[in-house]
Amino acid sequence: MTTASITKTISQTKRQRTGFYLSLFATLLAAVVVGLGAYTRLVHAGLGCPDWPGCYGFLTVPETAQEIAIAETLFPHAPVEVDKGWAEMVHRYVAGSLLLLVLMIAIQAFRNRQEPGQPLKLPIFILGLIILQAAFGMWTVTLKLWPQVVTAHLLGGFATFSLLFLMTLRLSGLCWEKLPSSEQKDRLRGLAAVGLLVVILQITLGGWTSSNYAALACPDFPMCQGQWLPGADFAEGLNFSQSIGPNYLGGKMDSEARTAIHFLHRLGALVTTVLLLFLFMQILRYSNAQSSSNRSSLIVLATLMLLALLVQVSLGISNILGSLPLSVAVAHNLGGAVLLLILVALNFRLNVSEGFSEVQS
Repeated sequence: MTTASITKTISQTKRQRTGFYLSLFATLLAAVVVGLGAYTRLVHAGLGCPDWPGCYGFLTVPETAQEIAIAETLFPHAPVEVDKGWAEMVHRYVAGSLLLLVLMIAIQAFRNRQEPGQPLKLPIFILGLIILQAAFGMWTVTLKLWPQVVTAHLLGGFATFSLLFLMTLRLSGLCWEKLPSSEQKDRLRGLAAVGLLVVILQITLGGWTSSNYAALACPDFPMCQGQWLPGADFAEGLNFSQSIGPNYLGGKMDSEARTAIHFLHRLGALVTTVLLLFLFMQILRYSNAQSSSNRSSLIVLATLMLLALLVQVSLGISNILGSLPLSVAVAHNLGGAVLLLILVALNFRLNVSEGFSEVQS
């Protein structure tokens, strides 16, 4: 190998490591955005600023008596609540920072697109997703917390977080070997994919529960309102055609509709738990026949999945028994995101083919 080729290889490696660190930082920043979004929603600050992208016509939250007087003249039906305004604006500022960071990553990916192992489609897709997220953030405000938009906005945040994590995995340089082909592996891949889909559906139910303020519709556990099968209006609870216009702060559905949503989220949690426990056992069985390095990576991921699942279930029960304490509710949102990331990593591990370079695009 010539000096020029060695220098070129070192330069490529440095650029790839830079891309990895940028992606890792973006993933951590996305976690902050998800947490801030949950906090903003849970303290009922989604309309802390009734306009977008500013706040009552200002770049920051109006705080002085003169600014508040101007703000309440412009928005007479939205009294200024400084604390809620700052909760909303900090969320916007951090989300905007994430957009700029991902733009930087996408530009770097485009410049390095000829280098082996450099993903290009993924960072550009994530950039487009975050731009769409900004639009959903605007619609969340302008459509006054319309549950469909709020749920979609939450799912978009989780998708951004998980895709940034996937990109970080691709750039990490982890030496995961290809798993030997077999029918057992194919079945495990299918089961892991189903597990990922079920977790996404459960997160969607959680978002629908939160956006319709149904988290405390069942204040007891394991029963709901003292019954195993409470009175519930599933047709209304799953009504996705709610009209645009009313202010949905606090929710508009009646008690039985909210009970239906909460009850479905509990059933979803039960299905998710059973499925992921079965997946855990199947991974252990499969890993016994693998090489030491392959077995180690699979067991680590399976153990992390099990721990995340147990923590998430515990947080969900604590939310009910503690009447939705803020710190626990935010942790429950982040716990769902972490569980999603582990399922993404597990599916990626099961689909690695001859090293990382062949699975990137």
